[in-house]
Amino acid sequence: MSLGRAIAERDAAALPSRRDEAWRWTDLRGLIREIPPASAANDEGLPPGPFAALAVDEVAIVNGRGPERIEIAGRRHRDMALRFYSAPGAGSHTAELAISVADGASLTLLESHEGASGDYITACALDIVVGAGASVERVLIAADHEASVGASLARVTLGPGARFAQTVLTSGARRQRLETRVRHPGAGASVRLDGLYLLTDRRHGDITTIVTHEGVDGTTDQLTKGVVDDQARGVFQGRIVVSPGADRTDARMGHHALILSDRAEVDGKPELEIYADEVACAHGNTVGALDEEALFYARQRGLPESEARAMLTGAFLGEVVDRIEHEGARGVARAWLAARLEAKS
Repeated sequence: MSLGRAIAERDAAALPSRRDEAWRWTDLRGLIREIPPASAANDEGLPPGPFAALAVDEVAIVNGRGPERIEIAGRRHRDMALRFYSAPGAGSHTAELAISVADGASLTLLESHEGASGDYITACALDIVVGAGASVERVLIAADHEASVGASLARVTLGPGARFAQTVLTSGARRQRLETRVRHPGAGASVRLDGLYLLTDRRHGDITTIVTHEGVDGTTDQLTKGVVDDQARGVFQGRIVVSPGADRTDARMGHHALILSDRAEVDGKPELEIYADEVACAHGNTVGALDEEALFYARQRGLPESEARAMLTGAFLGEVVDRIEHEGARGVARAWLAARLEAKS
């Protein structure tokens, strides 16, 4: 079952549902009774995206239409903004893009998922191949419309000695799933997978990751933090698989969330599957409320409660933003977070 297939065949029965274990917290079949008509082509100019101020090369995929392949050749570095954009009046559409990064090359991929208006449905698939000794940092801001339904799947394949770093930031949607699957060869390659969700109202955000270590001497470092308020729902599913023979794997995963409302919900499922010896693997999962003592002391210093909550929430989530390596992208992420905290306070 997949959203992409359901859109392509206009068949709501093909949607994933709570009966599918990997989708049990992001049920689409129970939500969508009919697939909207296919989105029309849109040649109108786009408004500036979240990374416009960085003045990088921009690739836009509008209503599912755009390039199908991008190659980063030679031992060069490239900064690229990639925008998946659903224009006004969009219905349903899919998009697929393959990105190949040559041996020794490097790429900063500044990706955004944006929706202008309406209850569109979209499914995006991104294949990223990172060559031997190459490096990719992917920073994704998911700014879908609150009435939309969307799923994004990134399939990442690493070469020996490659490096892949990712930070996903989302404010959710009616239903939203952001999934990343990484094939890790070991062989001195390294992965950092981070995520941040800040959900309010009735928004739903699902960050799902699978990293499969297939060889010796590989590292994975993963940190996801989230905050949910009102009637929002946050989902984190993370799985690290250490295959037979993938000895000396060092893999660590943490998911930590705050619930700010009695009607909000967080579902967390970090998993380790280890089939090799001589590994160093760990995971952690915590869900709680704001520290009432810290909130009390902040209010004692004259801060209104709403500002105190925003300050503590920002400090909690800021650790994820601080791990972004690209200075410009880190600044955009901080501004994105501050704007959402200000809107809520």
